[in-house]
Amino acid sequence: MAAGTKKPTKKRETTSYDADDIEVLEGLEAVRKRPGMYIGGTGSGGLTHLLWEIIDNSVDEAAAGHAKLVEVIFHSDGSYEITDDGRGIPLEKKEGDVTALEVVFTELHAGGKFGNGAYGASGGLHGVGASVVNALSTRMSVEVDRKSGTHRLDFKDQVAGHVTKNGRFTESHSLKKVGKVPATRTGTRVRFWPDRDIFDPEAVIDYEEVRERLSQVCFLVPGLKIRLSDKRKGGKKTAEEFVSKGGLADYVDFLSGETPPVTGLVRLTGQGEFSEKVPVDGKLKEVIRECHVDIALRWVHSYESKIVSFVNTIPTPDGGTHVAGFERSLTAAVNQAISAADPRKLRKLKDDAKAQKEDAQEGLIAVVRAVFPEPQFRGQTKRELGTPEAQKIIGAVTRDGLKEWFDGTAKGSKKIHVKAILDKVADAVVNRVSTKQALDNRRKAAQLGNNGLPDKLSDCRVHPDGELLIVEGDSAAGPAKRARDSAWQAVLPLRGKVVNAGKGTKKAVLDNAEATALFTAVGAGSGAEFDLDARRYDRLVLLADADVDGSHIRCLVLTLIYHYMAPLLENGHVYAAQPPTHALVLGQDKEFVYSQSDLDQRTSDLDKKGRRYRITRFKGLGEMDDDELLETTLDPETRVLRRITVDDAKKAKKAFEVMMGAPVEPRKDFIVRHSKEYGHALDV
Repeated sequence: MAAGTKKPTKKRETTSYDADDIEVLEGLEAVRKRPGMYIGGTGSGGLTHLLWEIIDNSVDEAAAGHAKLVEVIFHSDGSYEITDDGRGIPLEKKEGDVTALEVVFTELHAGGKFGNGAYGASGGLHGVGASVVNALSTRMSVEVDRKSGTHRLDFKDQVAGHVTKNGRFTESHSLKKVGKVPATRTGTRVRFWPDRDIFDPEAVIDYEEVRERLSQVCFLVPGLKIRLSDKRKGGKKTAEEFVSKGGLADYVDFLSGETPPVTGLVRLTGQGEFSEKVPVDGKLKEVIRECHVDIALRWVHSYESKIVSFVNTIPTPDGGTHVAGFERSLTAAVNQAISAADPRKLRKLKDDAKAQKEDAQEGLIAVVRAVFPEPQFRGQTKRELGTPEAQKIIGAVTRDGLKEWFDGTAKGSKKIHVKAILDKVADAVVNRVSTKQALDNRRKAAQLGNNGLPDKLSDCRVHPDGELLIVEGDSAAGPAKRARDSAWQAVLPLRGKVVNAGKGTKKAVLDNAEATALFTAVGAGSGAEFDLDARRYDRLVLLADADVDGSHIRCLVLTLIYHYMAPLLENGHVYAAQPPTHALVLGQDKEFVYSQSDLDQRTSDLDKKGRRYRITRFKGLGEMDDDELLETTLDPETRVLRRITVDDAKKAKKAFEVMMGAPVEPRKDFIVRHSKEYGHALDV
């Protein structure tokens, strides 16, 4: 086109827009059109949400005191069944020939949880759960035990009716009585077949996820028995049962695991009222809500914290206003107690002596539950509470309860526990301030070379596909450096003692030269800031002597990796080389054996054959010549590597918690329990 010539414009096509273009979605059609609005998406999370909706209805019956058993079944044909012994869905006619049961499963915003007294507090509030499950299923079958009979209604493609034994479906609004039951027996059974055309091809309901959720629920309704069965091919042969008598106290014990506690269990309970406007008969009316608060917590000897929250019987993994109120008041109560105690270790920090949220929550295990009618969730999937008034009520209960506990006036409060917590929080404050200072000067100049890496690191040229060989001391580093393939194998000797990361503070870890050198060499940070994708090596290989000292070094390094570089373990990037314990020299040949039992077996075989041999014992990697080290621990074609798992690291962590941790009792118990095995019976 010549300069100055005006470019022709394309005429815009227009379409009509009038009343005929306004579309009204009838009944459950809106759910099928936009499923994400109701279940969060069409992936595994959305598919699993269908199961939660029906389970929540059964658990609400139990929480209201009307059910003692809930059963969940994974069927082999891809369907899911939920059964409870609650009151059973009402059977009476609701609209003409349509029963209340049919309305529940075909009408959005229909249910017994809108404040009419059927439920005081429940997980459901929108009244769309059961109908949404029907909307997103190809088939559903509902059986209700009530009025001395079992009454059944089937749905096919959201239409009510009955399915005969030969599979033929007939539309109908009436209920079919399919059996007799005692007059006192009531309950509901719901079985549904999800519409796989709606969900992503890879969407699945994970058995372990359901198992974990159901194990949580039993703590919320003490005495409720929950049974889970997997009848699919390859599923568990026997049903699993979950039941709890102690409620949230049992849950905190479960979450604490085997980690030694700093304090006994702290229980905080209370209630408060708030008002909100709700529509009644077409007009907004102010009603008073009563919110009950139940909190169980304890601090344990750990740096990790875990806060689990619920609203009524619904888990809220994304927290919400109730968790915000708890966390804010927890921090305030801890600071008030610290201010009153005035610990010496915080005086020099002056303005930095105030505890922050992470300090107060270090090692905290807590379960927070709020119970009140018609909670407001942020989204249909109910992962986060949005009711603003809950924050103030939960905050007040937390503040007042913890004040009494720290003052020593609450039931179960002991001065020794209060002092232990304040010491733990004070240490956390000191560590945080010191860590910040250390991070400001991330690496000491003496530990770094001109390229920003540790001077003692003999790096490779290939990144990030190479491997880092972590060796014990300079004696092993020399042969390793000479025998390695420098293109893809780097060597980092650990010359001093590695800090015990299971016992040491963050400050102690960052001040440790060997730990700092390892963090710097890997190049992906540490702790919460660790970025797996930023690592400089694909594998970390631990080269330690095949003796007690070597095992000690491996445990220390694994404990450090477990606490500060856990993604390396979780994704299979950590290995241990298996160095030989002995060499057998047979003339011009040499064989390597990797344990005393292997040596005994091999020498026995040679003795039977009359072969002459000479045994060389390797006391350490440093005693090997370069060729021996290359063949046994460095050459991928001939070496033996063992991948280290998270379980291996946990065992190393557990060993150090018992034998080198701060609590004395676990160590004493271990020594007493095992003393006879070593010929030292103790008189205690």
